Amino acid sequence: MAKRWYVVHAFSGYENKVKAGIVEYAERAELSDHFGRILVPSEEVVEIRDGKKRTSERKFFPGYVLVEMELSEETWHLVKSVPQVLGFIGGKSDKPAPITQKEVDRILQRVEENVDKPRPKIIYEPGEMVRVTDGPFTDFEAVVEGVDYDKNKLQVSVLIFGRSTPVELEFSQVAKS
Repeated sequence: MAKRWYVVHAFSGYENKVKAGIVEYAERAELSDHFGRILVPSEEVVEIRDGKKRTSERKFFPGYVLVEMELSEETWHLVKSVPQVLGFIGGKSDKPAPITQKEVDRILQRVEENVDKPRPKIIYEPGEMVRVTDGPFTDFEAVVEGVDYDKNKLQVSVLIFGRSTPVELEFSQVAKS
């Protein structure tokens, strides 16, 4: 029997516990060979709090765990018996439907793309107003002219003495107005 991908609905915030629970229950029941990968699709995001860069994890699908498994009566009951599991998504309550390989590939690609470079939690758009919170232009209003996510820098225009002056600032030096 081939392994297919299924979506398991879990309590939000307990996705990693559900993942660990499925692995543990499968080992205990000696059904590990019926399970493949178990994923909690997420990406790293960088946020600036109190002037410090912090990396945290943001889940693409809060409350959901992707499980690659051979569906049988035993594996279905095993997954359903894990604490914090609400059930499967799709199909009928006693016979869940797998997701398509195309959907799985799209999710896996999104996970792979975000492994190397964490994304900022706050997104800036050109033309947006920001307030400078640090540096010589503290408390000035500025207009975002350009954004460099790789370097975590903004090109902004600050109005000084009635003239627009271009300035390059780090994400940590500005806040959304």
